[in-house]
Amino acid sequence: MQPMTQDDETMPLSGPKVVEFHFDFGSPNAYFAHKVLPGIVARTGASIRYVPVLLGGIFKATNNRSPFEAFSGVKNKLAYERLEIARFIAKHKLDRFTMNPFFPVNTLLLMRGAVAMEKEGKLGPYVEAGFHHMWEEPKKMDDPAVFKAALDASGFDGAAILEATQAADVKAGLMANTEASVGRGSFGAPTFFVGREIFFGKDRLRDVEDALAA
Repeated sequence: MQPMTQDDETMPLSGPKVVEFHFDFGSPNAYFAHKVLPGIVARTGASIRYVPVLLGGIFKATNNRSPFEAFSGVKNKLAYERLEIARFIAKHKLDRFTMNPFFPVNTLLLMRGAVAMEKEGKLGPYVEAGFHHMWEEPKKMDDPAVFKAALDASGFDGAAILEATQAADVKAGLMANTEASVGRGSFGAPTFFVGREIFFGKDRLRDVEDALAA
């Protein structure tokens, strides 16, 4: 299924049969949501609208931190988080997932690339490629040479996308998406919107499905 796209200036809030997925490739939980959401929309007759945001920008705007930072000093917390990830992987048979050895990866290039590809109507295949190269055959995707080679291997013009990431309208588009997401209540990724309702994290996907089915 090809992700829908949006123009934040003109598109109305999602209806009850659309889930907005505010994502950043740098989040493994966003990858998990990306793999599970198609089953949810198939069961509910809904559709997914992918909205590229910059997780680092959301963190900065909301004074938030990644779980690996926030829980690093909490005894047993990170071990439990890893257990929950393992359970989620097993439950949904996500056996292609591989932890990126370069984590955390700066996703500025990847997310600007998503905005550029959305403008060209190619966001769907780009999303598949981005998550693949981050979490299935993981690479250091903040290295421009690695970024270009990975996208070339996925059938894109890596050099053209790399150039597009420096375009003023692409930079502004990602910033606008990120600011709008925070304005609607986001503080991390993955975040989902069904109509005016907000849901955060892969563990709320059951609630997302309930909202879509209501």
